[in-house]
Amino acid sequence: MRVPRHPTLIRSQLNSRLRKLATRRPAVAASLIRITKVCGDRSCHCYRGRKHVAFRLAYNVRGKSRAVHIPFDLLEEVRSWVEEHRRLKRLLQEISQLTLALVRGHAQAQKRRRGRS
Repeated sequence: MRVPRHPTLIRSQLNSRLRKLATRRPAVAASLIRITKVCGDRSCHCYRGRKHVAFRLAYNVRGKSRAVHIPFDLLEEVRSWVEEHRRLKRLLQEISQLTLALVRGHAQAQKRRRGRS
């Protein structure tokens, strides 16, 4: 993201991002993983090569990886939750960059006013 130099432009972009921060749906800090598995039944198609497909949601709890099974009827909804978290994460990063630029610009303006450029 390109950060402008002028404080008014920075503030307008910052306000725009803050308005977008309103979440539209739940968000989950996790990764959606597609796995294939063999059930073990010798008469099943998975035993001959066409494996069963399943989805899991992987996340961390106090530094340890955890995973939970996602039923197929909930898959699209969970996928949208993961994407919402990614959107919010990107937005927070942009807000942070703009806020830092605003602080830096203010400090530089104060120095110029005092005659220390």
